[in-house]
Amino acid sequence: MAQRDIPDPIIGQSDNFLAVLEKVSRVAPLVKPVLIVGERGSGKELIAARLHFLSERWQRPYVKFNCAALNEELLESELFGHVSGAYTGATRARIGRFELANGGTLFLDELASMSLRLQEKLLRVIEYGEFERLGSSETISVDVRLVGAANQDLPSLARAGRFREDLLDRLSFDVVTVPPLRERLEDIVLLAQKFAENMAKELGREYFAGFSPAAERQLLAHDWPGNVRELRNVVERSVYRLENARRVVEQLELDPFASPYRPRGVLPTGSQDQNVLPTMVATTAAAVSATAAVVDEPCYPLEFEREVADFETRLLKGALDAARYNQKRAAELLGLTYHQYRGQLRKYGLLRVGE
Repeated sequence: MAQRDIPDPIIGQSDNFLAVLEKVSRVAPLVKPVLIVGERGSGKELIAARLHFLSERWQRPYVKFNCAALNEELLESELFGHVSGAYTGATRARIGRFELANGGTLFLDELASMSLRLQEKLLRVIEYGEFERLGSSETISVDVRLVGAANQDLPSLARAGRFREDLLDRLSFDVVTVPPLRERLEDIVLLAQKFAENMAKELGREYFAGFSPAAERQLLAHDWPGNVRELRNVVERSVYRLENARRVVEQLELDPFASPYRPRGVLPTGSQDQNVLPTMVATTAAAVSATAAVVDEPCYPLEFEREVADFETRLLKGALDAARYNQKRAAELLGLTYHQYRGQLRKYGLLRVGE
């Protein structure tokens, strides 16, 4: 459905995020395609809305759609519409998102999931403003400003033949790269405070008492792989679980699955990642085995403390490699808590600046 409501305000004061907002302000008035790239949960949809509402089209339709939600046939129908009988179940005609967005802006998220055939049709709309509904030969003309988003490396996909290079060229008149939350440390507490205040209001509380210094340290120490979306969930959950609404948040509830009865090492049937954990465990075991072999045959004399440090460093790095640089998973592979693992990384200087 077309959206004309003013979007939620964007919160951030870090230099790299302010640079993104400045770039958005420059390109927003142009009727040119813009590509937004960034990790999941980093706020790409908010940036897209800002592009629309800072443009001269701000009073016209703003339509958004996630391309990963449907199979190819249904996705084509959603974008371009269809006539009655175009496919099984199409009992009546319907208009698509491009027609709904006519005169305004269409935001397409998860562009990388679109088939090459639909990419070709999308390219034609960008080039000529024309398309046909599914099952029809009638050409329809529209005036739509297209904003696309992806959390994958589209140039790499194009080189691999999985994304059309000519479409990428047309989409990337300008590219807005949204920094992950771990690169916006100055914004974390600011965002958390806003999310907490909103949650307190939703719960009918008079105010939010704030975060303790320990909780703020937790906010800044966490990697936030889910970015702003994860931060919001964590903060709202922590406020919701406060037994006394007038008390500050002393401890963040980072993992809603935390429980002594939590199943270990089992992923849901049909999960795309169902082979990840066994692979991680096997890789880590191999790394530990290789390291142990070195220690089993020491060359004396040696410096005990340095050998132990080298051994622990190799374990920490091996688990991190096996977990694809996800520190939570690496900690689990070594039987440590997340904060214990982070402490060991800090002990041996293995954390990057700002982590």
